Amino acid sequence: MKLKHLVVMSMMTVAAGCTSSHQDAQTTFDKYPVYDGEWEEMVYAPSVTKFSLWAPTAQEVRVLLYEKGQGGSAYRMVKMEPASDGMWQARVDEDLKGKFYTFNVKIDDVWQGDTPGLLAKAVGVNGDRAAIIDWGATNPKGWNEDKRPLLKRFSDIIIYELHHRDFSIDTVAGIHNRGKFLALTEEGTKTYLGEKTGLDHLKELGVTHVQLLPSFDFSSVDETKLDKPQYNWGYDPKNYNVPEGSYATDPYKPDVRIREFKQMVMALHRAGIRVVMDVVYNHTAIIKGSNFERTVPGYFYRTDDEGKWANASGCGNETASERPMMRRFMIESVCYWAREYHIDGFRFDLMGIHDIETMNEIRRALDRIDPTIYIYGEGWAANRPQLPDSLLAMKKNAPQLPHIGMFCDEMRDALRGPWNDESKGAFVIGRMGHAAGVKFGLVGGTAHPQLSVKHAAASVQSTTLADSLTEDSLATVKAERELHFWATQPDQLISYVSCHDDLCLADRLKTTLPGLSEQEMNALAKLAATAVFTSQGIPFWYAGDEILRDKQGVVNSYKSPDAVNAIDWRRKTSHHDFFDYVRGLIAMRKAHPSFCMGDASLIAKHLEFLPTPASNVVAFRIKGSPAGDSWLNTVVVLNARTEPVQVNVPEGRYWIACRDGRVDNVLGLGTLTGNVLTVAPRTAMIVHQ
Repeated sequence: MKLKHLVVMSMMTVAAGCTSSHQDAQTTFDKYPVYDGEWEEMVYAPSVTKFSLWAPTAQEVRVLLYEKGQGGSAYRMVKMEPASDGMWQARVDEDLKGKFYTFNVKIDDVWQGDTPGLLAKAVGVNGDRAAIIDWGATNPKGWNEDKRPLLKRFSDIIIYELHHRDFSIDTVAGIHNRGKFLALTEEGTKTYLGEKTGLDHLKELGVTHVQLLPSFDFSSVDETKLDKPQYNWGYDPKNYNVPEGSYATDPYKPDVRIREFKQMVMALHRAGIRVVMDVVYNHTAIIKGSNFERTVPGYFYRTDDEGKWANASGCGNETASERPMMRRFMIESVCYWAREYHIDGFRFDLMGIHDIETMNEIRRALDRIDPTIYIYGEGWAANRPQLPDSLLAMKKNAPQLPHIGMFCDEMRDALRGPWNDESKGAFVIGRMGHAAGVKFGLVGGTAHPQLSVKHAAASVQSTTLADSLTEDSLATVKAERELHFWATQPDQLISYVSCHDDLCLADRLKTTLPGLSEQEMNALAKLAATAVFTSQGIPFWYAGDEILRDKQGVVNSYKSPDAVNAIDWRRKTSHHDFFDYVRGLIAMRKAHPSFCMGDASLIAKHLEFLPTPASNVVAFRIKGSPAGDSWLNTVVVLNARTEPVQVNVPEGRYWIACRDGRVDNVLGLGTLTGNVLTVAPRTAMIVHQ
């Protein structure tokens, strides 16, 4: 993750509750009581509403009641009484349905300021006041019968990352609720040229999971000014347990955003698509004035050795997942989304900031709800976190995080080039020395007998072309020597070539090869897509890349206007060939378990890398028919060179499923007999027996 939101706090001295010493502050926080009862801040019934707030350092706490979600003064103040383990409680014996409330905490004789609480689940416009609503009225018709689409195993997952506004704001899409949750409920939407858009596009593409960029209540969009264009990715959390109001048709009515979010989930489920939320527990939009800091100052954030706010997120702060009540907050939050909103998975932003124990506790808690709920995240941080590396949910600690996936930047960078140099390409543009990273992703990041220093050196010595002992071969040996097989099982590795961060696929190709023609870009993009969808890891695709979306070369478009970020649905017609190719790869993967064996021992046994006659070529064979696949001895060749190559394969008759930029895994593209595959320049070839 890069710097994603508008507010980047300057470092500050630690507020009340911390000392100038990092160690002393931690010792102080360790003494805070841990509440283990049912954690609900507001429980409504027509006869009584009960309020609770965990504020262990407070002298006084009060609840203020309002008629509206914004503006006006409180019409009543209710004093809260201390209870056990830092909890404060109050009750109001009347029907408060439709009212709004805030908490205010007094510490060291200073009132900290109003907040909707830590766990607000319904709020008014802009999320400044929590709302008292009838939860039964938020369920759309059929919600109680909503079921998660069938998922037999994590290795069957195919993820599609989208931003609500990007996906549906273009008027060409024919979507009525543009930029809203409800956009993903509309069926039958098409462009004026008849191309399917929206929900029907997702069904046509064939993905299994949609990953929604932050959809909780975030700070950067003013919900009172939605008549004016506003844009943000939403990585600036405000209220973690409430849907974002700018994606609702009426942000002033607390029940509307809740009901419409559920309608969206239900529509996707009915389409056979699971829903993943992008969650950002690693930092908040601000510190001073945040719900955390106004309730229990200092507790929810880490500090450095000088007592200043730590900044592993690159956004001004980092949360302290290792502290018991922050850990519980995260667990309660994801479980709430899974139960109340039927969410099927969670993508953790900068997961490497969180500690291993917290992530494993989240995994166990979700397993008790439904073990098919998938968890994955970024196994890194923007800056160095305040915990030792050995305690963090980083890639290198993946063996301690079973059934938690992580993005494979090794494969991403090997395919398209490094994240910190947009002008530098890699394998798909023919740059030498990146085959090892591609192979790493193809085996799902699991240990493979052919990916070793010994094997790399042998492959250099055995090759026949003169250029094999050049920079490319030496780079390959070095890369394979440095490979760290961090995944214990392939469901821990997310294979991808682009995402919302950095350039989209088309822009990256244009940047690394200036003057690239549309035909050349199409070919290179197909090569990258083939690697992603034949990887034994879990494939991940950025929305719009299947029609080669264009973001005008903007690298970090977190607040760029629709003119940059919106998917131009006319491109589905002009780039339909590429869309068909990606759709074909997805259909092939779903139909043939050889591409998603789901077990490291099976991959080591069945996936064999074949000798190639030149650099910038990767070839592998899946021996036999793993998991009873109807295809036998499947061979995949990725040729990034500008001339044809010939790859030796075992003698036999082969059916062609992919060749010359076309995919057809049902009828096929013909047959060939012999022991040599001739693969055209900058294309992939897939054959089977």
